[in-house]
Amino acid sequence: VCSTSTLFVRGDERHRPSLFFGCQTHLLDTMKNTPILLTSIFIGVVRAFSPAVTSSACLSAVCSIGNTKLPSYSSLHAAADNNNGDDGLTTRRALFQCLAVVGVGVVLGGVPNAYAREMTDITSGELPELPPEAQRSYLQYRFGLQLAADFYLFDLQTMVADTDEYGSVADLVASKGARGGQGQPSRIEREFVNPMRIIGLSMPPEYADEIRDSQFAFERAMGKLTKATAGIRRDLPVEIDKSAVPDAKAAWEEGRLALNSFFVTLNTVTGLKDELKVIPPSGSNQFQEYGRSIRRYNDFIKKTKLCQNRGGPALSQAWGQLMVSGYLQDSCGVEPLEGYFFQ
Repeated sequence: VCSTSTLFVRGDERHRPSLFFGCQTHLLDTMKNTPILLTSIFIGVVRAFSPAVTSSACLSAVCSIGNTKLPSYSSLHAAADNNNGDDGLTTRRALFQCLAVVGVGVVLGGVPNAYAREMTDITSGELPELPPEAQRSYLQYRFGLQLAADFYLFDLQTMVADTDEYGSVADLVASKGARGGQGQPSRIEREFVNPMRIIGLSMPPEYADEIRDSQFAFERAMGKLTKATAGIRRDLPVEIDKSAVPDAKAAWEEGRLALNSFFVTLNTVTGLKDELKVIPPSGSNQFQEYGRSIRRYNDFIKKTKLCQNRGGPALSQAWGQLMVSGYLQDSCGVEPLEGYFFQ
């Protein structure tokens, strides 16, 4: 983070050299890959315990945040030398002073490198080598597919284990208002199967068959899930077969494997290793292995629903679909799709 490796502090009583201040070299050097906000807070603590580092040094830190770097040790030392008249503010006052200054700088200047993963585009990996239609379909549907996988893990897995949710599971695969083939597709069809089909049709022949096989396997799994949960609803007093929950879980697992196979094929054909995150098997560390945040997922879904409801029942579904597909720039405080995808 810093450009030099040593810092000499005035030895008179006013500047109170300490072991803490002398250890800054090692601590700051080890913070090269930490978020900039944590680094900024650390500078505030340094300022509190080492009054030789003045408010001007903190301001220098604020100004340099936008350039993704912090002031060097030499600049901190210069700030101390140029402030021989510092009255030695108390530790508590100095702490709040510097944290406030640096905090304002972060808010106003923005935090760089907001994405945890490197962003990719049409020039990344093997995408330039693919047919134009394959490029467009992949870039169009990758955000929605990963969001669908998040739903499959964070929500649907819980639903198949609870018979009270089987009515909602059945609704996921039920088409609405189907009259002469003009009805709205089910959620499973809209968010999983249709993107699989469109991407598969656009890919080169050597990969199209693999994608189609994954699609068909996923559809079969969803058929089994529908069969396992059929007729079971919270408000219907019916006897529940003992095999209902095990069969539903088995269908979910079969669907997980099919979806993972689809993602692995896409990662291979695009040359973007692990861009689409596969769903790990059930277990105590499943969410950690998945590497995507359930908190951000819940926040994204909550704000999206609030936003689409502002259009009323008639427009809510169309509005929500535009947001998920990336066609509509969000104006409701929902996290940008790019930021959510590249977490």
